[in-house]
Amino acid sequence: MRLDKFISKATELSRKESKKIMHAGEITVNDQVVKDPGLHVDVVNDDVMWAGEPLSVAAGNRYILLYKPEGFECTLKVKEYPIVTELIAVPELGSLRIAGRLDVDTTGALLMSDDGGWLHRVTSPKHEHAKVYELTLADAMDSDAQEKAVKKVAEGILLEGDYEPTKPAILEFIDEKHARLTLEQGKYHQVKRMMGYFGNRVTELHRASIGHINLEGLEKGDSRFLTPEEVAKF
Repeated sequence: MRLDKFISKATELSRKESKKIMHAGEITVNDQVVKDPGLHVDVVNDDVMWAGEPLSVAAGNRYILLYKPEGFECTLKVKEYPIVTELIAVPELGSLRIAGRLDVDTTGALLMSDDGGWLHRVTSPKHEHAKVYELTLADAMDSDAQEKAVKKVAEGILLEGDYEPTKPAILEFIDEKHARLTLEQGKYHQVKRMMGYFGNRVTELHRASIGHINLEGLEKGDSRFLTPEEVAKF
């Protein structure tokens, strides 16, 4: 990678700004001052420093699992709430994209990567990667209401504003106010809208897993890189 590009990616300086600090003698590569912006550097093996501080960029694509807590937005731009990338300490956060966003008040598994093709495979319904949600309802549903809801969810629901019904899904009740919903698609606010179809409201929502990926070993706000084996299964 060209040195000026490396500096720009590692610091978010523009190429022009990167060249200025190089010309000022502030950049060293393997302990040698370098002023040539076209110098090729190895992002893995070369030691690049700015005023004595090491710089680094990602080598290859990154695949990250975050246990999203409530109160964080799934966006890469600052809005009303803190953003989820504030919970992750990796360089080049701006290149990460999110697979299947969660609402501010929703917790659970969130996948991020800078590999666009992989993100598409994770989210596309045709790849049939099941997502499991755990939900709490505002109103209790008796056994008759539960049975009707389970049957309707398995058939598919035509939600207001949609042209096609939801794909068949699995609804399992734990008790009168708690349930588990397994989906293979991700329509806008789908879980909340599906429960709204039955005249109910979701008060708490948690995504427990995405495909074969779950949150085992993580606490809220924790993250980890996926293993190559986990990445390959999508």
